[in-house]
Amino acid sequence: MAQAWKCAGLRWPSAEGPALIWDGARPSPLTWGKRVSFGVVAGGVRQCVGARGHPCPVRAAVPGRSTGARCEECARLDRAHSVAADGIADDPRPYRVYLAWFGPGLVKVGITAAERGPVRLLEQGAVCFSWLGIGPLMAARRTEELLRAALRVPDRVPYAVKRAVRSALPAGEEERAGELREVYGRAVRLSGWPESLEREPFQPVDHVRAFGLAEAPAALGEVSELVPGGSASGELVAAAGPDLHLAVDLPSAARPPSVARPRSVAELASAADPRPAGRRGVVVLDTRLMRGWRLVPPGGDEVSFPVRQFRVAEHRQDGLF
Repeated sequence: MAQAWKCAGLRWPSAEGPALIWDGARPSPLTWGKRVSFGVVAGGVRQCVGARGHPCPVRAAVPGRSTGARCEECARLDRAHSVAADGIADDPRPYRVYLAWFGPGLVKVGITAAERGPVRLLEQGAVCFSWLGIGPLMAARRTEELLRAALRVPDRVPYAVKRAVRSALPAGEEERAGELREVYGRAVRLSGWPESLEREPFQPVDHVRAFGLAEAPAALGEVSELVPGGSASGELVAAAGPDLHLAVDLPSAARPPSVARPRSVAELASAADPRPAGRRGVVVLDTRLMRGWRLVPPGGDEVSFPVRQFRVAEHRQDGLF
């Protein structure tokens, strides 16, 4: 039997490119054109990855669609020590408030430790971002809440929405930064900013080239879950946040799907394009779905996991503009 290993997820050490991290913190740097291939052990069970660097005490089973890969108790412990959940109120480090843009109509506000630089934005798959201010944690948090209440800018954008709009991004950097510029202008005119938060100038940073999205073909859909005995093998054409965009070989014997929602890459290609199969298409894999599984070399050259087709529609945030 082939040796199995476990993936700890995708990391962005810098804008130089992402790396898959394996148990023991061993990195596998990823470059465009590299083949990403793995399979899930047949008959395997996905186990909770634990919390805060500690293994799950009961090795609980977790669902294949869970992106957190944690059982209920470990998820609670992990969130209790998170800045996002206000679990750390006395952190002395400076924090930055940022505005991030993921596609037309998709702007969010967030905070990150200043020492992390832009890594948090790379991890979230932000196509474009700008710093808004820097100061103590609670001042940064109050500024985030101010924008949410006054401008109705959310602090979260679902990953499914981010993926669905990546294939329809404006071509120019100026156009991609346009909505950020408008929200930034409205934000700095608000009253009620904490005095301890130092405002920063509008300086948009674009990640399209860092993510490889400039030349990448539009994706057909996303892997919805990993299953025992399934596999994935494809050429890496782009990556954003936790997502890998893989160009896969589509089977030549593909037939039109008989169900409303395509369940394989071959069916997905037939549903999305009337041209014959036997070609290549791009599918997005959320690497968070890999955590908790025992992985082995793949059994084929395609993606055999369930795939959900993108339904691209214009998304606007109510009340933002």
